[in-house]
Amino acid sequence: MASRPDRSIMPALPDHPQAEAVSMVVERDPTTGGLEGAPPSLEVAGAVATIRLNRPRHHNRLEPEDLLRLVRLLDAVEADEALRVLVFTGTGRSFSAGYNIGRLGEGAGPEIPEFGTVADRLERCRVPTICALNGSVYGGSVDLAMAADFRIGAAGLSLTMPAARLGLHYYPSGLQRAVARLGPAAAKRLFLLAEPVGTEELLRIGFLDEAVPAETLKAHVAARATLLAERAPLAVQGMKAALNDFARGAANIAAIEARHQQSQRSADLAEGRAAWLEKRAPRFTGC
Repeated sequence: MASRPDRSIMPALPDHPQAEAVSMVVERDPTTGGLEGAPPSLEVAGAVATIRLNRPRHHNRLEPEDLLRLVRLLDAVEADEALRVLVFTGTGRSFSAGYNIGRLGEGAGPEIPEFGTVADRLERCRVPTICALNGSVYGGSVDLAMAADFRIGAAGLSLTMPAARLGLHYYPSGLQRAVARLGPAAAKRLFLLAEPVGTEELLRIGFLDEAVPAETLKAHVAARATLLAERAPLAVQGMKAALNDFARGAANIAAIEARHQQSQRSADLAEGRAAWLEKRAPRFTGC
């Protein structure tokens, strides 16, 4: 795969007149006139895309408009066949405080997706996904993290799922995802007790795959993303889809077998076999 320059989807600010077509609307705090935060952004570096939450002042809480933005960014990742990995992360001290509780139940308009729809879209993303938890995670953003294929966190983070404290029955796909990822006992602990859970316990129950010092998180995630990007994309993407389907109890065996047979005839398998025999790194093209 040919290399390409790094690029970012930048805020459409005056000092960025050449910002790309998908612009960000920058929100200002009405009480101070200062910059409060911005919607989620998309950055691309080679074969790795990064979606970043950009409201650190409010611990990257998500507004209704951010949900639509996330779906559009995920669609952009899906459409770019050169991408092989997606990293999902936050800015500042927290990964995300979840949905803005002050806007719960607010009619946001028919174009705004449900929170669970966004998490489902992330889980179905064609490429493997890494949630880089730069800090603690709260509420609905717990489900966004669980929708990723891998969760790597900064040591010291905690998780709180406050639905039971708020009187909110969680949506079906989020509960199903929690049971599929963690098992019913751990899911009940998170949802019914609604108490904070620390890093070590999150590792034990399988919510976190890895925890690393905060100062090394970015480099560690970048190394994991590079490793995933070097793997054969047909095999990686097909097996990801199959494993998720098996976890949900919705596997289409015929479709999985068809992808297996396709890989047997693929140029990627021929390249992988040749690289193995020649003791060199393979150069997969996704064909």
